[in-house]
Amino acid sequence: MGTENSGTVEITEPLLEEPSKIPDSNLDDSETIPYWKDQITIRGLVVSAVLGTLFCIITHKLNLTVGIIPSLNVAAGLLGFFFVKSWTGFMSKLGFSVQPFTKQENTVIQTCVVACYGLAFSGGFGSYLLAMDEKTYKLIGPDYPGNRAEDVKNPGLLWMMGFIFVVSFLGLFSLVPLRKVMVMGYKLTYPSGTATAMLINSFHTNTGAELARNQVGRLGKYLSISFCWSCFKWFFSGIGDACGFDNFPTLGLTLFKNTFYFDFSPTYVGCGLICPHIVNCSVLFGAIISWGVLWPLISQRAGDWYPADLGSNDFKGLYGYKVFIAISLILGDGLYNLVKIVAITIREIFKSSSTQKDLPLVMEVIGGESSILELERKKRNEVFLKDRIPFWFAASGYVALAAISTAAMPMIFPPLKWYLVLCSYVIAPALAFCNSYGTGLTDWSLASTYGKIGLFMIASLVGSNGGVIAGLAACGVMMSIVSTAADLMQDFKTGYLTLSSAKSMFVSQLVGTAMGCIIAPLTFWMYWNAFDIGSPDSPYKAPYAVIYREMAILGIEGFSELPKHCLALCCGFFVAALAINLLRDVTPAKFSQFIPIPMAMAVPFYIGAYFAIDMFVGTVILFVWERINKKDAEDFAGAVASGLICGDGIWTIPSAILSIFRINPPICMYFGPSVST
Repeated sequence: MGTENSGTVEITEPLLEEPSKIPDSNLDDSETIPYWKDQITIRGLVVSAVLGTLFCIITHKLNLTVGIIPSLNVAAGLLGFFFVKSWTGFMSKLGFSVQPFTKQENTVIQTCVVACYGLAFSGGFGSYLLAMDEKTYKLIGPDYPGNRAEDVKNPGLLWMMGFIFVVSFLGLFSLVPLRKVMVMGYKLTYPSGTATAMLINSFHTNTGAELARNQVGRLGKYLSISFCWSCFKWFFSGIGDACGFDNFPTLGLTLFKNTFYFDFSPTYVGCGLICPHIVNCSVLFGAIISWGVLWPLISQRAGDWYPADLGSNDFKGLYGYKVFIAISLILGDGLYNLVKIVAITIREIFKSSSTQKDLPLVMEVIGGESSILELERKKRNEVFLKDRIPFWFAASGYVALAAISTAAMPMIFPPLKWYLVLCSYVIAPALAFCNSYGTGLTDWSLASTYGKIGLFMIASLVGSNGGVIAGLAACGVMMSIVSTAADLMQDFKTGYLTLSSAKSMFVSQLVGTAMGCIIAPLTFWMYWNAFDIGSPDSPYKAPYAVIYREMAILGIEGFSELPKHCLALCCGFFVAALAINLLRDVTPAKFSQFIPIPMAMAVPFYIGAYFAIDMFVGTVILFVWERINKKDAEDFAGAVASGLICGDGIWTIPSAILSIFRINPPICMYFGPSVST
């Protein structure tokens, strides 16, 4: 678990890696760690392709219906273990000699699957790509100002594959040099990555160890509880998004309207158990500021600050304030920390003997059996740093891929000029860092939010003559980079905790991305030809396609079309994020540990307050647990949290399969005010 720390340490190596070697003499010989090439196997790649196809189908289904994609990392790790274990058991019974199945191979499979199905989301098959087609153009209407018949590009299998190939690999190279900072420096939790690692470790652990056996027992117990609870909730969730325990007005109907309610989500209660207290409290504080104060106040200005008759997803209304103020906070925090890392790194290079301010926001607590925990930490660090990915390789790879993409993108989307693509790739690494940092804190990847930045910027620069297509394509460029970068860093965290080589993680991401570039368009093409995608009467309405096209049309008119005072508020929150970070750095540790983190505060601004309530419940449980039995909390809180996250994540698969076969929940449990007769 973690606590906030602002102390000083001596930094003995550069944060940006040099291609020097790290000795492995301190590694514990009790566990043999396979060479990085041996962690990638043919059977693992076959299983990854099968699971990648399955998860792409599930992701497309969710993308084209509700537009919300849960994390499937845990399910990928579990099913990868099940398939390979079944295969090795079957072959052994036939008398064949099989290679032992290690947790490193299990981690590689999970990484490959996540990279593959991630493109089904970041590829825009339910959002920006679909927003270009003729059906979406007609749904908005030819009479809608700025909606031109010339700004139409219907889906095509070959051009979609080409587009994904030229944009999807850049994110993998953008943050590789910062993996040490994110995983070992900031010690970001990446809750889904941590839960996946704990699940994989539990499959392959030495059950003779008392603590390990007890941790596996707790994980299995709470995984079962979480899975059964998620299954039970499904029966009451009805059709649509207003039924069931996910919409339970636990704090009253008035607060429920402002998204303040406990939605009984095991995933986010588990995240609250894993994330440090300051992160959970920052999320709740952000929810109170936004949904408790700011949005109700702005809503009272309807008719003055913005037209009162706008839809809930119209950027000229309250939705515009929500998105852009959240972006301002995120950018302020992310850019501050990025500049801070670069400054410290430069200082390390030129003054390697000096002592610097410690980077981590979150440090692991070492108590009780401190020597054992310290040895485990050192072992993880050495394995993680042993197989280095040189800085020159990452930088040259990013530059080469950016050059190819800069030349290819205008061929696919003629309105998107090469210099605009190049500008996108110049600023993309900074946004990728912001998204990866935020995902590490809260487990929310806001890739679509960063995509909107690219959409508005490019659409406003191109203007009315092709700005819609150019903006939507730029959204895809930005969204692909920041999404794959966050996925890679999350998988690096999983690899760090399972003693997997960083090289095998990176290579499996490359292989999984290559698979996704083929599988994601093919599985979408299956939906496109089998169903009436995008039609209001179809079960696959693709609700976000219309929203993204309307955003692009708004972007043509520029940021001046945003509601009144929106830009002023954005500037204020951007400056506030910088000031809060500066205050955290200059304030003594005994006070700075109570100063909220702007990145964590920003997430509920856009998402809603409900998940902040869930995470705060998790942190309260942990706080009480630590007061009752601190040693027990340190030993088992991670296992309990992982079990809650895993069980809920695993239920996603049968739930999606039921949905694909159009088997709906039998009951809609709905709550409303009592009516006096």
